[in-house]
Amino acid sequence: MAKYLLAYHGGRMAETDEERNAVLAAWGEWFQKAGGAIKDPGNPVGQSRTISNGSVVQGGGANPLSGYSIVEAESIDGAVELARGCPVLQNGGSIEVAETFDVM
Repeated sequence: MAKYLLAYHGGRMAETDEERNAVLAAWGEWFQKAGGAIKDPGNPVGQSRTISNGSVVQGGGANPLSGYSIVEAESIDGAVELARGCPVLQNGGSIEVAETFDVM
């Protein structure tokens, strides 16, 4: 089985304790449902900068990364199906799915 990076973009942060608890519960349910497919649950990320040849963009550019997870699946389609249940999608975010390769 291959490993896939789920790169989270956007989504809004919970504003109240009640919302935070609901979001954490949704993530816990998704992780539990995914079972052994979750290889690294990842974390949200903070401030970012996008670097290109000769320039640095503050704030990560047009669609900055907001977090990540690593999952294992039979195919990229399987990883996409797994990602469809991710709570980041319920808060206006999107997910980029990319296969990773062990080269080092």
